[in-house]
Amino acid sequence: MEIIVCIKQVPGTSKVEVDPVTGVLKRDGVDSKMNPYDLYALETALRMKEEKGGKVSVISMGPPQAMAVIKEAYMMGADEGALISDRKFGGADVLATSYTISQGVRKMGNPDVIICGKQTTDGDTAQVGPEMAEYLGIPHVANVRKIVELKEASIVVEMDMPDTVEVAEIKYPCLITVEKDIFEPRLPSYKKKLATKDREIKVVSLKDLEDQDEKKYGLSGSPTQVERIFPPEVNNDRETWTGNSEELAGKMLEKFKALKFI
Repeated sequence: MEIIVCIKQVPGTSKVEVDPVTGVLKRDGVDSKMNPYDLYALETALRMKEEKGGKVSVISMGPPQAMAVIKEAYMMGADEGALISDRKFGGADVLATSYTISQGVRKMGNPDVIICGKQTTDGDTAQVGPEMAEYLGIPHVANVRKIVELKEASIVVEMDMPDTVEVAEIKYPCLITVEKDIFEPRLPSYKKKLATKDREIKVVSLKDLEDQDEKKYGLSGSPTQVERIFPPEVNNDRETWTGNSEELAGKMLEKFKALKFI
């Protein structure tokens, strides 16, 4: 079984500056980590490999420092990895990002299953996975909470829907996005770190892709126009009250009125 897992390097802190001109995050010099939801996607892939055999590859899109999350994936058990990196890809919205990664997947081969985390902690759109599947022309299922069965030509999964749990069978090749409760991610292995420290990470740029039309990538290929973006304001104001229960209840009532909560 050939599996590709999409992973992303995201800021490890909420204190991230925003470029006032382009409206994108300034990632240089910011502590980063693997997107938490992608850890569940990678664990799912590794367990599928343990059951059926095959190969687990990871693909990421970002600047050169994003190689760190691919190395982390190697330490968890991934077999190979590729980084899609080119300045022409910078500033991409979800549509341009989905198209770029789908082109990268085509470059890597023909996987049976593509697995994505439900969403990323820096964007929270939960759109990239399904949009990738549409570009690739393959079936897809989101919000997967359980792998029910791996068959020879299909996969059976449970989907966590708003009011119900649904079961779906999808033929290969397909794409799924997984919930955080699907499996407990394993920790990186020090032995695997030593064994994979020199393992190659393929770097894919625009010139390596099948479609090299610059208008489809980065800011040029992003139809979303952000009117304004800004980091959240930090409010650490606090008040301490003393008194009996009636006095405290009265103070709380007056405070709620002053804040126009009631």
